Amino acid sequence: MLLGGIRYLLPVIKAAHEQGYYVITADYLPDNIAHKYSDEYVNVSIIDKEAVLKVAREKHIDGIMSFGVDPGVVSASYVQDQMGLPSFGPFESVCILQNKDRFRGFLSEHGFNVPKAKGYASIDDVMADQDAFEYPVIVKPTDSAGSKGVMRVDNKNQLKKAVEHAFDKSISGHVIVESFIEKQGCSSDTDSFSLDGKLKFVSFNAQHFDLNAANPYTPAAYSWPSTFTREQEEYLTFEIQRLISLLGMKTCIFNIETRIGTDGKPYIMELTPRGGGNRLCELLRYATGVDLIAAITRYTVGDPVPKIEQKQYSGYWAEVILHADREGVFDHLEISEKLRTDLVEEDLWVTKGEHVDTFEGANDAIGTLVLRFQTAEELKRAITHLTEWLSVVVR
Repeated sequence: MLLGGIRYLLPVIKAAHEQGYYVITADYLPDNIAHKYSDEYVNVSIIDKEAVLKVAREKHIDGIMSFGVDPGVVSASYVQDQMGLPSFGPFESVCILQNKDRFRGFLSEHGFNVPKAKGYASIDDVMADQDAFEYPVIVKPTDSAGSKGVMRVDNKNQLKKAVEHAFDKSISGHVIVESFIEKQGCSSDTDSFSLDGKLKFVSFNAQHFDLNAANPYTPAAYSWPSTFTREQEEYLTFEIQRLISLLGMKTCIFNIETRIGTDGKPYIMELTPRGGGNRLCELLRYATGVDLIAAITRYTVGDPVPKIEQKQYSGYWAEVILHADREGVFDHLEISEKLRTDLVEEDLWVTKGEHVDTFEGANDAIGTLVLRFQTAEELKRAITHLTEWLSVVVR
């Protein structure tokens, strides 16, 4: 059973079908695209863990996960726990990882580098502390993904608007306010894999943003390798392993966001027990040949996992998240012919005449481009000068 119905589930469904599995997708939106490719759809709220458990028992499922769908991760773990299915780790540990406030507290308790942070259940409580914060801060829901509800606040005059926005996007009605960690180079947001609690594949990338987008904290592109030094990646790998060992995590894909602060400290900003959105596992398969999707699909139903090993990137890779600069009607995509020799895949999700929204969250993406370069210099130039060769034309 796969919780959710988003586009990023399609490669998981494909991998499952290739291995002979029957796939049930579940959420409360029957028109979601993934339901067209699964064998069966059930209408259930994926944040209602008891309702998901009831359906899972009725369907006699062999495994469950919430790949790329953050709201369903806790429910999937709960079902794994209650039904004795292959699990990614203890239910309590998954709950910690899925709650930004609890996660920050766990990091602090165990001596990890962590920004100063505090969780809140009401706007009034946040505003009562407005003079205690050291600005800038970042305000976000404790339980959202895809950069929804996230805003940077540079002074207390901006705080209330950001807090209201975060509460509006929160499922549980809780937000977190934390010190904004200014970064060296680019932050990283990519996927890794553990087998029986041991990291077998770790990746770092460079996360890029469109500063002119409606939400400048929604990732607009990724590139591999990262801007981190070897020493910084080794430190973060050690700390990621320490974290998943402390939590007792098992065989799992992790979507992990890290950064190096201007203070020189490496930080684990997020670590969630699911595959990331934005096709990150697919990009890693392109770049390394390692198929994390097939591996986690097999583990989820109790079948042996194929060998997973660390591999180097075969070249320099980038993924561009296509999005509109403004709300309107999509007309066409313009890509420089000069760049097309590096274009591995163009995946456009809208057609001419279709309405598109501004880029406020990952769900506003309209497609992706996969690019491979021969040199780091070629990649850097392309990714830092996107408007010179790429245009999403909206009328």
